[in-house]
Amino acid sequence: MPKPYDANKIDRIREQAMQVLLRIHSEGAYANVALAEELRIAQMTERDRRFLTELVYGTVKAGETLDYMIRRYVADLKKAQPPIRELLRLGFYQIFFMDKIPSSAVCHTAVELAKKHGGKGAASFVNGVLRTALREPKRAALPQGHDARSLALRMQHPVWMVERWLRDYGSERTETLCRCDNESAPLTLRTNTLRTSRTALIERLTAAGVRAEASLRVPESVLLHAHGALDALAPLREGLAQVQDESSMLVAHVLGAEPGMTVIDACAAPGGKTTHIAQRMENRGRIWAFDIHEEKLRRIMRNAERLGISIIETQLLDAREVGAHYGVCADRVLVDAPCSGLGVLRRKPDARWRKTPSDVKTLPPLQLAILASAARTVKQGGVLVYSTCTMERSENTAVVEAFLRGHEDFVLEETGAFLPEQKTAERMVQIMPETGGPDGFFIARMRRR
Repeated sequence: MPKPYDANKIDRIREQAMQVLLRIHSEGAYANVALAEELRIAQMTERDRRFLTELVYGTVKAGETLDYMIRRYVADLKKAQPPIRELLRLGFYQIFFMDKIPSSAVCHTAVELAKKHGGKGAASFVNGVLRTALREPKRAALPQGHDARSLALRMQHPVWMVERWLRDYGSERTETLCRCDNESAPLTLRTNTLRTSRTALIERLTAAGVRAEASLRVPESVLLHAHGALDALAPLREGLAQVQDESSMLVAHVLGAEPGMTVIDACAAPGGKTTHIAQRMENRGRIWAFDIHEEKLRRIMRNAERLGISIIETQLLDAREVGAHYGVCADRVLVDAPCSGLGVLRRKPDARWRKTPSDVKTLPPLQLAILASAARTVKQGGVLVYSTCTMERSENTAVVEAFLRGHEDFVLEETGAFLPEQKTAERMVQIMPETGGPDGFFIARMRRR
């Protein structure tokens, strides 16, 4: 029998959602950070946590689409006070995008919160807008054309992004990419084979009430289907596993570092690949991990300690300076370059609205500079791997091709043989985001002659 509707509790959750949205849109906070802080201090059931997460992330993802719909009823949305704008966005998201939400609850809560945060006039305004939207929903209908703007509004993406994808992939693939971005990303764990086996990890997770199964894509990967709060999972606390997407896991396989080798991870944070490389090396050898943020380096070391890894040494260093500080010293070098991150948009609901066309334009020179600097440390016969979490050709194949033109002592190698269950005939691998599958990722492997 379903639990009775608790209006006061739901009202509190909607007010919390409004406050988180204010932090995101008015203070510039990152959505995942702002929500995590709210969840940390709030005393909530798992069900309530999921509802709050859906309200915040769903409203943020819908972004310009929601504002377009609201403007069908409001002459100038910008004139509304920030709390009132967020209440309208929350209201429209619940009315038009969420199932099984009583319209009366949406309107009543929005009006009461508007009265609390904006006065009687604001409450009357919100009531009028939401009631009109419920009476005349067709006014909020989205354009059904095949042009970039219409598709962007329907698929909740920036127009410039959709324009690029239409140009590069066509309408069918673009719709697939957008749809994937709007769905929840799968959660995968990397088995820490220094401490356990994948079979044993799955048994531990199952015993803890977590539905988990072995993935076919990567030998260490475990796919979680149902779980509670991750920080409550004992296998994670005990260092038996690491949260990591499967595309990211593939990088260590392509790098092919072996026990006893010297490895450089030029852009190491947040450290998932760094610790995976150490794991593949059986915690024997040496890994130098560089980044420009001291706190991120500290996190890498804390995580390494949790996983029982002792071969990582961190240093605060701009990756463009790696070649100048270190001579020819490394058997394997990884450049997981800063990128536009268009392959992982589903993991960061506000990322699509933070990105700009200039990001894509300005990143390739930086990526090439880092790759050229890191290459100076590769021993003869050693391997250099370049990876990103984007699908942009200008950041991927174009960067590798430009590097190879200026470095005739490096040759591109086939990557397919290093990717378990990853079928490809390409020398450089471009993994596209897919529903229920891995993130968008690019990997290229080069060897110094």
